[in-house]
Amino acid sequence: MTAQHTPDADTAQEKQKVAVLGTGKIGEALLSGMIRAGWAPGDLLVTARRPERAEELRSRYGVEAVGNAEAAKAADTLILAAKPQDMGALLDELAAHVPADRLVISAAAGIPTSFFEERLADGIAVVRVMPNTPVLVDEGMSVISGGRHATETHLARTEAIFKPVGKTLRVPEKQQDAATALSGSGPAYFYYLVEAMTDAGILLGLPRAQAHDLIVQSAIGAAVMLRDSGEHPVKLREAVTSPAGTTINAIRELENHGVRAALLAALEAARDRSRELASGNG
Repeated sequence: MTAQHTPDADTAQEKQKVAVLGTGKIGEALLSGMIRAGWAPGDLLVTARRPERAEELRSRYGVEAVGNAEAAKAADTLILAAKPQDMGALLDELAAHVPADRLVISAAAGIPTSFFEERLADGIAVVRVMPNTPVLVDEGMSVISGGRHATETHLARTEAIFKPVGKTLRVPEKQQDAATALSGSGPAYFYYLVEAMTDAGILLGLPRAQAHDLIVQSAIGAAVMLRDSGEHPVKLREAVTSPAGTTINAIRELENHGVRAALLAALEAARDRSRELASGNG
């Protein structure tokens, strides 16, 4: 996907200084995406635990690497990309330095906006985002929910940050656990399926590399058809499924083995675990 420099992004980023705190892989993907979408490196700050990582980011992107407290004081928007288990300690460090007029964006799985609102200044705007790992290749899905004090302007600014690395979708926060099960964890299910189909290809007599290439390209083609055709997946599946043919025999075996029911149960389990993490029972 080629990043687009859009008017919405221009409006949302105007005279805004953005800091990415905890710049790991996801944080770096956002940083790279913002620069490609038109943010000036001089308006971007990063923090990292290791000095060598901070220097790597400074050298690669031309941004300023600072400490967490300094980033909190200087930036209009703070993107908290730390691991969920580290978020409480990070907020303790930031609380005294984040005024109520800041926007705080959390990219930590399972942590509700109330967790941040209770630990930061009264009335602060918090937006929760659940990105998935394809943001690393600009094909991510980022699900966005506003906290109690987040306005349309805050949500638009958040979308401008995440759109360069994929698509965005706004949902009520009560739907974030379901979105985590479908989208946040979703790539893992496809990798699992590709792994299983590759093993099947080997069983059928194909070399691993050939089986892998066949399956990956089939997955890419099917995904593009789903995205671009506008057709229901049932119609697309039926177009491949001729009477008494190979595909219907395979589908019958999937149904006989309860694959559909297993997927439903798996996603319910993922949603329930997300709820446990959100309630602090991790």
